[in-house]
Amino acid sequence: MIAASAQSIARRVAARQDSAGAVVAAAIERARAVQSRTNAFTEILPEHALARAHALDAALDAGAAPGPLCGVPVVIKDNICTTAGHTTCASRILAGYRSPFDATAVARLAAAGAVVIAKANMDEFGMGSSTERSAYGPASHPTASGRVPGGSSGGSAIAVASGVVPIALGSDTGGSIRQPAAFCGVVGLKPTYGRVSRLGLVAYASSLDQIGPIAGSVADAALALRVIAGHDPADATSLPDAAADMSQPLGRAPASLRVGVVGPEATEGLHPGVRAALDRAAGALRDAGAHLVPVQMPHAEHAIAAYYLIATAEASSNLARFDGVRFGRRAALGPLDGIDELYTRSRSEGFGPEVTRRVLLGTFALSSGYADQYYGRALRARRLIKGDYDAAFAHGCHALLTPVTPGPAFMIGEKTSDPLSMYLQDAFTVGVNLAGLPALSLPMGTTPDRGQELPVGVQLVGPPMGEPALLAIAALVENAGTSHA
Repeated sequence: MIAASAQSIARRVAARQDSAGAVVAAAIERARAVQSRTNAFTEILPEHALARAHALDAALDAGAAPGPLCGVPVVIKDNICTTAGHTTCASRILAGYRSPFDATAVARLAAAGAVVIAKANMDEFGMGSSTERSAYGPASHPTASGRVPGGSSGGSAIAVASGVVPIALGSDTGGSIRQPAAFCGVVGLKPTYGRVSRLGLVAYASSLDQIGPIAGSVADAALALRVIAGHDPADATSLPDAAADMSQPLGRAPASLRVGVVGPEATEGLHPGVRAALDRAAGALRDAGAHLVPVQMPHAEHAIAAYYLIATAEASSNLARFDGVRFGRRAALGPLDGIDELYTRSRSEGFGPEVTRRVLLGTFALSSGYADQYYGRALRARRLIKGDYDAAFAHGCHALLTPVTPGPAFMIGEKTSDPLSMYLQDAFTVGVNLAGLPALSLPMGTTPDRGQELPVGVQLVGPPMGEPALLAIAALVENAGTSHA
């Protein structure tokens, strides 16, 4: 059950109809109940959260101006740095690590009045599509017993879908916000690359990673993005105009709205429930006056291969720092063991099997004699994939309508022994990251699957810096979608 909206909580706290302390205490109680059945959190932070909430109440009672997220409880994915609690990336190698600073996105939430109540469980270092690859153990779907919540931001999606908080932060490298949002029946927004500062996000693949919100509604996702977006001079990848237009309300979608729809040849193998969800979304768009136009994505078939070469290569480089000397948990050694043994044992004990697999793949892709054959070709494919999106938007499309995932949430353990099957869960999301575009996962009803009723979602993709129009279009579908359920 999704919680009260962030907007309504902030209004009530600002008007002193509710206290931040009471709102946060209730959220902590819900988090503890949800944790016992889903393992959604790596850490719940009652002392920090209640102290922060009481300080907000005192400031408001003294006449302080309320922020747009005044008293709103939030959850932060455990690869985003917070001074409260630990930041472990759900990895043994960072066990016990405390960040000396808040990520820029977290600091902006706090400045707007939000209260961090917990860190969310995730696939280790963001490398996974199910939140099964965590040093804290797998997380479980919030409503469907035995199913995964998606990943890698699975804990964040559970927190919103279970009504613990109205907004959570996740990170999206190849679909890690959008896929769990679709599996759990909530909204997930991956912003334009550079729209939100990456300072304080522990890097997996630096040219792909982006922080974004998971929320119970399009309006709350838009509110969260307005708070966290904007240029950060401490982040070299931050866009100089990253806050442009983000103060605009949702309003209406663009005049003469055109939405591109990929042909059936690009969506083969979809679960019938996902295809039905796309049809419902298309119907909602038509009812809102949109003109649906076919678009071609001729290089989409190469997206998975290009993504998993580029992402693993960047992971190999980024995770080299976790060696037990510069960063990370250090293995215990005997008196005759040397530095090579220290590196080997620290990483072997600290990294889980999926992280190890991806680091090895990336190291091979960058190795002498293979870099151009693999990594170089993947970069060339990336340019072609971006060109497909550019062509669609150049022909007047305001957004593209696509699947998020091939099917609804799968069973826990169903794909862990088959990495390729797991990687193919990202087939409809990785292209967006390769192209640096904004995209949003929107709930679109449920579907039966093996005796359970499961949420399904659709994806809307926008041009660079196109979040205002993208959110407005998503709001149209959200408002009209129930008539097509």
